[in-house]
Amino acid sequence: MAYPVITNCPVCREALKITKLQCTHCHTTIENEFELSKLATLTQEQLHFIEIFLKSRGNIKEVEKELGISYPTVRGKLNDIVAALGYAEKKSEVDERKVISMLEKGEITPDEALKIIKGD
Repeated sequence: MAYPVITNCPVCREALKITKLQCTHCHTTIENEFELSKLATLTQEQLHFIEIFLKSRGNIKEVEKELGISYPTVRGKLNDIVAALGYAEKKSEVDERKVISMLEKGEITPDEALKIIKGD
């Protein structure tokens, strides 16, 4: 039985290194330091979300339906994954929430909201 790779030490929470690989057929063993992809550091929940997102070809409406969550929740999960992969976000989620709040209160028009979010 194979277990999923863990990327952080269960004792101190620091990053683990993969140092040994073994062939399941001939049992050849290779020892060295190996790098994992950034995706390997994501949680099972985040990987499941990515699978649904890719299966939906990035269509957020389809992701909403499949997972039974709202648009802001989809965006939030996507932003969390982007951050977990180490990519800087262009706009902070707090700014987007503020713009949506202003829009809901009628303080700005939809066109103004789009301009703010796009950075125009």
